[in-house]
Amino acid sequence: PSQVSFILELEFSCSVLLDRAEVMLQATSGSTEVTPEDNMVKLSVPIHYEPELFLSSNTNLHRYEIHPLGSFTHSSGPEFTTTVKVQNLGCYPIENVTLHMALPALGHRQATILSVTHVLADNATCMLRLSPEGTRVVPVPPEDLLHTDR
Repeated sequence: PSQVSFILELEFSCSVLLDRAEVMLQATSGSTEVTPEDNMVKLSVPIHYEPELFLSSNTNLHRYEIHPLGSFTHSSGPEFTTTVKVQNLGCYPIENVTLHMALPALGHRQATILSVTHVLADNATCMLRLSPEGTRVVPVPPEDLLHTDR
């Protein structure tokens, strides 16, 4: 018995979205076979499209100084706007995209270093939630902010 292996690469059109691909393979031979019915197979596989999402953000305030220990004031700092944009660069529609953002809220001695004043959403639904029940916001002393990635 002989065996042949091959890779089949399919290219799909953006204008026709399929949920399955079906391929029929048939082997033929010049010799007489006893069981020719096993020379054909029909394969059906689900198609999953890879999303091409692009996430970008921009802010109007790129630097803000948090004063050393004990010198926090209770007045509000400067207001800044952060714009987050999620774009679908592919030609396939994408549904149920969820974006979670963790915003730093507390500093040394529970001092508030950020408060959200309002959320504007275009073509999206936004919810502002505190940390889920059972989780605790861990205060970060200002001198440790350099070693924190969030």
